[in-house]
Amino acid sequence: MDQGLSQYYVFYITALCGNISKAAEKLYISQPAISKSIQKLEKTLKTSLFKRTSRGVTLTEDGELLFQHVREAFSQLETAEQILERKHTLGISHLRIGASATLCKYVLLPYLQDFVVTNPHVKITISCQSSYKTIELLQDEKIDVGLIGTPSTSKSFEYFPILSIQDTFVATDAYLSNLSLREETSNLNHTATFMMLDDENITRQYINDCLKEQSIQLENILEVSTMDLLIEYAKIGLGIGCVIKEFVQDELSNHALTEVPLKIQIPKRGIGFAFLKESMSIMPVNTFLQQVTKMQC
Repeated sequence: MDQGLSQYYVFYITALCGNISKAAEKLYISQPAISKSIQKLEKTLKTSLFKRTSRGVTLTEDGELLFQHVREAFSQLETAEQILERKHTLGISHLRIGASATLCKYVLLPYLQDFVVTNPHVKITISCQSSYKTIELLQDEKIDVGLIGTPSTSKSFEYFPILSIQDTFVATDAYLSNLSLREETSNLNHTATFMMLDDENITRQYINDCLKEQSIQLENILEVSTMDLLIEYAKIGLGIGCVIKEFVQDELSNHALTEVPLKIQIPKRGIGFAFLKESMSIMPVNTFLQQVTKMQC
C-alpha cells in the first residue's frame, strides 16, 4: 500500500458524505486539501474515483469497488476500538491455563470458580494436556499458568505449591475377597490385576520409580488412559487401581473402595502453579495468583 491511511480515510469520508464541503467540515480540513488528497490517491491507483455532479460527488465504478473494501477495513478498525474501550472499561482480558484433565477436574476447578466470580470479565481458556506438554506450552509462552506436579527443576519458571497428594492402591472388598478365594498365594504383587496410568503419564513414571527403588515388580498391569477411568474400573471390581487418595475420599468414606495394604512406600508429592516470572506483570495472571495465595491462607 503506497498511500498513507489518511488518504484512504479522506476518500472514505468523502464517499460517505457525497460532498467535498461536508467532508471538509467533518474532517476539519479545507476543501482544497480534500481535493488534493483524492487526486493523489487517484494518481497512485491510476483511476478516477469520483464523478462531480451538481449536488456533490458520486463514486465511479472503480471508486465503488474501492469503497466497499475501505468501508470494511474502517469498520474493522472501529470494532477494534470499541473492543479496546470495552476491555478498559470492564477490565476484560485473557488468562490462559494449562493442566492435565485429572488436575483440571480435581484441583483447578475450585480456584477457577472463585476467580470467575470475582473477575467475570476475564476471558479464560484451558488447555488440557499432560504435565509434560503443559510445561512445554508454558516455556513456549502459549499459556500463562500451568498446574503441574512439583518439577525436578524450575529454572525456567516460577513455582507456587498449593497441596500435597498421596498415591495409593484401592480396590473393592469383593475383588480382594474373590481374589483370595481363587489364588493359592496371598502375594498380591503376583496375583492381582493392577490398573495404572499409561507409561507416558508423569504419575505412572513416579510410581515406576518408587517400585524400582524398592525392587518391587507387579506382574499383571492393565494400563488405563485417565484417572477417572482408573477409579471407575476399580469401583466395578476390575482390579486394584493406583490412584491419588485425595481424589477418592468419597469412595473411601462410603466404602465403595478400600485402600489395599501393599508393602509399597510411596512418598507424598506436591502440586502447584507454574508461571513465567515476567507473566506476573500481566493483570489477570497477577490477580489469579494473588487469589490462589489467599485461598491457601
